[in-house]
Amino acid sequence: MKKPQVLAFIDWYKPFFKAGGPVRSMVNLVDHLHDHIAFHIVTGDRDYTAKASPNELPKDQWTERDRGERVWYASPAARTLKQWRALLNEQPWDVVYINGLYSKWSTMAPLWLLRRSKQRRIVAVRGMLARGPMKQSAAKKRAYLLAMKTAGCFRGVEFQATNAEEAEDIKRWIGRDVKIHLVPNLGRRLEAKDPVAITKSPGELRLVSVGRISPEKNTLFAIERLRGLRGEVRFDLYGTVYDQAYWKRCQEAIGQLPPNVKVLWHDHIGEDHVRGVIEQAHAVFMPSVGENFGHTMLESLVAGRPLLISDRTPWKDLEAKHAGWDLPLEEPKRFEEVLGLLLEMDGTAHVRWVEGASALGKRYLADASGVERSLALFTP
Repeated sequence: MKKPQVLAFIDWYKPFFKAGGPVRSMVNLVDHLHDHIAFHIVTGDRDYTAKASPNELPKDQWTERDRGERVWYASPAARTLKQWRALLNEQPWDVVYINGLYSKWSTMAPLWLLRRSKQRRIVAVRGMLARGPMKQSAAKKRAYLLAMKTAGCFRGVEFQATNAEEAEDIKRWIGRDVKIHLVPNLGRRLEAKDPVAITKSPGELRLVSVGRISPEKNTLFAIERLRGLRGEVRFDLYGTVYDQAYWKRCQEAIGQLPPNVKVLWHDHIGEDHVRGVIEQAHAVFMPSVGENFGHTMLESLVAGRPLLISDRTPWKDLEAKHAGWDLPLEEPKRFEEVLGLLLEMDGTAHVRWVEGASALGKRYLADASGVERSLALFTP
């Protein structure tokens, strides 16, 4: 049986990972489905925030990657409607799969070129319509969505929601009658091994965040919650800085922390190092304003480290499962209370949270329904 032919558009794809979740979601999709789906991926030729492309990267041509997927790394000069039209017309595609909503070349251009066609199109909104992200540059985003709808670019388009909340976001901003597929993001193919032990004494706490330093990840909010902590506290930040003004505010907040609280920034790290840095911490602290999956959060659970996150992610009811805490951002004092609890926790109590996080992570990895629903998304 011939594999379904899927043409995907995304701003970044491996070996580029600095843009975070959306890239990871696409890579994971290929990792899980490459035996059943033929993926052809059109993407950019440089990493997030990078000013140049690697010299060894083949550009403006199809190249085969390690999972058999074909990738077209488009140089800036070759990103034209003529080139995109040629790619769209290269062969009959079963699905054109668009990742994200606001990209000129990964969203607007293909949807514009296909706006009157019968080509099956699926847009994965990747959390971009969630409450938190929609508050940022709100007027500009609303105007853009209105213009796309008015031009007919969303007519006949199907949408992928990763959870029921995101499905409601799509209905609110795109239309109540659009076709929505409820298909969760797939986690990385991780090994469900037992968590590495870590010493925990009252009065000492190591926290970690692995993600962009940005308003969406709420880095400043996290730093500000550390002000009143007594004892030895260390918070390690791993992630790309792309908004220098926001990072300056974070640095100012770090400067106002008491001497017993250390916040260290380490820039971006490769995916192979993520588990290692998580295992060195007692908990992952990432109160982001919205996540449609949260790949680092799954990595944390699989590594056996509890989460301290907002209630705007798919990871819910963590405290009842002894896997962490998902709290409302409108109540910053609750974050501070949990941080105080973690700080004073002894090793015996902490092990219970380690085991709860690990159990939740293992249950997720053992659930095959996400792969089955992802496969169904692309097959007739």
